[in-house]
Order: sequence, then C-alpha cells, then structure tokens
Amino acid sequence: MSDHLTVVKHPLIQHKLTLMRDEATSTNHFRQLLREISQLLAYEVTRDLPMEEKRIKTPMQEMDAPVLAGRKLALVSILRAGNGLLDGVLELIPSARVGFVGLYRDEETLQPVQYYFKVPETLEDRLVIAVDPMLATGNSSAAAIDLLKQAGARNIRFMCLLAAPEGVARMKEAHPDVPVITAALDEKLNEKGYIIPGLGDAGDRMFGTK
Repeated sequence: MSDHLTVVKHPLIQHKLTLMRDEATSTNHFRQLLREISQLLAYEVTRDLPMEEKRIKTPMQEMDAPVLAGRKLALVSILRAGNGLLDGVLELIPSARVGFVGLYRDEETLQPVQYYFKVPETLEDRLVIAVDPMLATGNSSAAAIDLLKQAGARNIRFMCLLAAPEGVARMKEAHPDVPVITAALDEKLNEKGYIIPGLGDAGDRMFGTK
C-alpha cells in the first residue's frame, strides 16, 4: 500500500471479485458483479471530494447542510472494457460528465493504438476518474492518461478491478501524480501480457466475445 496505489480490501469487494475470477461465472453474472464492484470502488475513489454548505429547510427547521462543491466530476471509460465499470459508477454519481478513450493493444508490440477520443469540456476544473478493469502492462492506461492531460485534466484518478505489479510500476513511472485504486494486486503478467492469476479478458467475459 502506498500513496500511489490503494488496494481496497473490503469483504464485499473481495467476495464479488472471487466470483468474477471463476471461469464458470456466466457473462450476465460477470457484468452484474462488475457493476456492483465498481460502485463499491467508487466510494473509495470519491472519499475526499470537496464539500461546501448549502442552506436547506428540513421538515423541522432550516440548517446548513453539506453538498458536493465545484464542477461535476468527469468519468472517462477506456474502451471497451471500461464501460463495465462506468455503468456502476454512473448509477452512484448520475450527474457526472462522461468521456471515452478508445485504445486497443497491438498483440505483437503490446503497445496501445488510439482510435477514439471524446471527453467533457473544462477537464482542468474537474476531478477526472479514468476507469478500466485491467491494469496489465500499463501501456494503454498510461497512454490514456497522457491524452487526458493533453486535454487539460490536472486532477486524475485511475480505478481498475485488477492490477499487475508491472502495470503499477509503469503508471507510477509515467504518471506519479495519478493515484491507482484497485480491488487486487495480482502476481504477474504472462508472456502475452495477461494478468496472472487474473480473470481472463475482461471485455470478452463482459460481452460474451472471444
């Protein structure tokens, strides 16, 4: 555990993650679990959001009560698998602005290739939460953060389901100012760049593709 990496050990998260790792878990159940875990992780990612007071009237009397301060935060899904995390966080924070970064991994070089980029305006004034289930090599994640910074984002957090030590190290090297919040730090990457023991390809398991 460090300032850069937070592994959320909550029992509900760990239980649901075990079910997701199980190869017998169906596509539909996998998607449902991912949505549920993303909401639980979102509590951790948004723990220290800035607050301000607003004057309201309860049925009993007037009071100064806390509300979120500043601009609506931005959720950015790293396509395509990021959408599984995005759905859950949006249920929790429905007023958030949403962006998408399209990257795919070249299977030969393991390097990211960009094919889509659309994000909210005024990122410099928003907390930006980038979501992708797997932090494997870290190349795609680091490239996505590069693009967000180029678009003006200054306050970025990265939320994922699983991380490999190699990916965490790559992100820390490329973006030491971006905290990583995850449900588990796994053992390693295999020769194809997949997380071990992991849960397979999150996108394929989410969408029922091969």
